[in-house]
Amino acid sequence: MDNSSFQRLLTLLLLLFLIAPSWAQQSFRPKALVLKVKKDASTLQYVTQINQRTPLVPINLLLDLGGQFLWVDCDAGYTSSTYRPARCRSAQCSLAASTACGDCFSAPRPGCNNNTCGLTPDNTVTHTATSGELAQDALTLQSTNGLNPGRNVSVSRFLFTCAPTFLLQGLAKGVSGMAGLGRTKIALPSQLASAFSFPRKFAVCLSSSSNGVAFFGDGPYVLLPNVDASELLTFTPLFINPVSTASAFSQGDASAEYFIGVKSIRVDDKVVPVNTTLLSIDSNGVGGTKISSVDPYTVLEASLYKAVTEAFINAAAARNLTRVGSVAPFEVCFSTENMGSTRLGVAVPIVGLVLQNQDTVWWIFGANSMVSVSDEVLCLGFVNGGENPRTSIVIGGYQLEDNLLQFDLASSRLGFSSLLSGSRTTCANFNFTSST
Repeated sequence: MDNSSFQRLLTLLLLLFLIAPSWAQQSFRPKALVLKVKKDASTLQYVTQINQRTPLVPINLLLDLGGQFLWVDCDAGYTSSTYRPARCRSAQCSLAASTACGDCFSAPRPGCNNNTCGLTPDNTVTHTATSGELAQDALTLQSTNGLNPGRNVSVSRFLFTCAPTFLLQGLAKGVSGMAGLGRTKIALPSQLASAFSFPRKFAVCLSSSSNGVAFFGDGPYVLLPNVDASELLTFTPLFINPVSTASAFSQGDASAEYFIGVKSIRVDDKVVPVNTTLLSIDSNGVGGTKISSVDPYTVLEASLYKAVTEAFINAAAARNLTRVGSVAPFEVCFSTENMGSTRLGVAVPIVGLVLQNQDTVWWIFGANSMVSVSDEVLCLGFVNGGENPRTSIVIGGYQLEDNLLQFDLASSRLGFSSLLSGSRTTCANFNFTSST
């Protein structure tokens, strides 16, 4: 071998040595990803943190189960060397189902570039939407084996939308946007499943007092003391509302939110007489039951609310519970006197949402039905949604807490665990101590 050939070989080996670590990093394919989810005490919103941009910046985001995509405030000093706007008529615009294309008549910056396509970021707390630039940037999350968090992994070109600062109004302090987990191709679950080739499933386990957890990918979802919550799931079909429930949308758009089929409602195992047509989604997209991490409490259409609360009051009276005055936003409240305690919360009438058959019931026990407003008073954590709401039943965050919910997008089904304290664990029990 002549000297020049030897030099070339040496150079090649040196290059291989230098880039081998990045190859090793890329060859690691996580089975699932994990995020901490914390409840903000003042707004009752559920907040997570994701690392985005180059160099990485930790950003706090409100977790929105039905949100269409990730959107962040790009007005307030967004800096990244890997930010790229999505150009009009590009594959990214097609994937995001963007029909808007335009220019921005000021100096180029993240959120303001010419020849870019746009989407409509939606603050689902205030029901405000505006226009925003579709873009891509680096995103980093922690992997998991279902027991502990593992090494960080990155998506180099994660699609999201820029929004102006005013869209943050009504969100928890320190939050920079919303993390949408809804039924779209660019929501977090679909993009992450595509990037790492794992199943199009995700699970959410919200906690009232500590770190809850969200998983992207399949189980196991192990909570201390060694309880695989994925084995506790009962399954029910997810339904697509053919009409969007977003604050702004185009005609023909389906809803990105998750709907289930409630057939009837029970209180202490007695069927509550209701207008069952309200439980179905009509051709205008009105009615039905959806799951929301944005509404703090379950919201019922006025006649459903009246029927359920009357049944609850009667069942509570049969248990010798004493009703007391209302405490906003709740109308139905009780004295804690004579109220016993169980592993599933206080001993009050049990509410059941009957799903596809009489054996598939989402039971709402005392821990998820009763809200403590003082040492002496607990209130039924359902609120009156008035007449003619868009959706008849909105299962809110309080009713989801300490229940594991798995959303299987490929099979269009929901797995729900019922209250985890019945299995001697809680959503705060994921071991976030790294195993590596």
